[in-house]
Amino acid sequence: MNTRPPILIAPSLLNADFGQLAREIAAVEAAGAEWLHLDIMDGHFVPNLSFGVPVVSCIDECTDLFLDTHLMIADPAKFAPAFVEAGADGITFHIEATREPRELCRQLRDLGVQVGVALNPSTPAEAVLDILPLVDLVLVMTVWPGFGGQSLIADCLKKVETLAAQMPATQRIQVDGGVNIDTAPVAVAAGADTLVAGSALFSGGDPAAAFSDLVQRAAAARVLQERPA
Repeated sequence: MNTRPPILIAPSLLNADFGQLAREIAAVEAAGAEWLHLDIMDGHFVPNLSFGVPVVSCIDECTDLFLDTHLMIADPAKFAPAFVEAGADGITFHIEATREPRELCRQLRDLGVQVGVALNPSTPAEAVLDILPLVDLVLVMTVWPGFGGQSLIADCLKKVETLAAQMPATQRIQVDGGVNIDTAPVAVAAGADTLVAGSALFSGGDPAAAFSDLVQRAAAARVLQERPA
């Protein structure tokens, strides 16, 4: 297997304390976070609402971290430009939400952001293989999108293995859902290099310490993965 990109932990602000959002962001930034994961939900594509463009703009004003913006919405082509204008650095759309993924990839590239495509748990890896040359990242959902705090669906990691065998090291494989200190090593062993974590970081009262613990677990798994047989 080709060496994957360096491990990244992307804290999901969906589980942060929105009354202390700047403080929560500062804590994970001080701990070494490079990305923040923003879950945008519309109540249609997924059965929940989260936050929209004004909140993304406020987040952008209080940090220089990469804003990894995950559009769990029914019409990503319509709304992506507004999120980019608000400060999104990367836009990930769902393959299930568009009939013209190639055109959407080109649209996002023209907007000057990194491009990602996401797969729901029931969607096979094969659904995105033909657009891999057009994206920077593939997000494998390891829970059903819409709510935080769910347990990782282990069968979804088979898709990570399939993608890792197909994708060059210039592209990232992201896992979102049920990531914690126990499941992060399993996801890395399957080939993931970008791990989204929400509840595992923000539910214990010390997101910086939780972030550091998760980084250590994921890094140790990467060392084992790359050790010669």
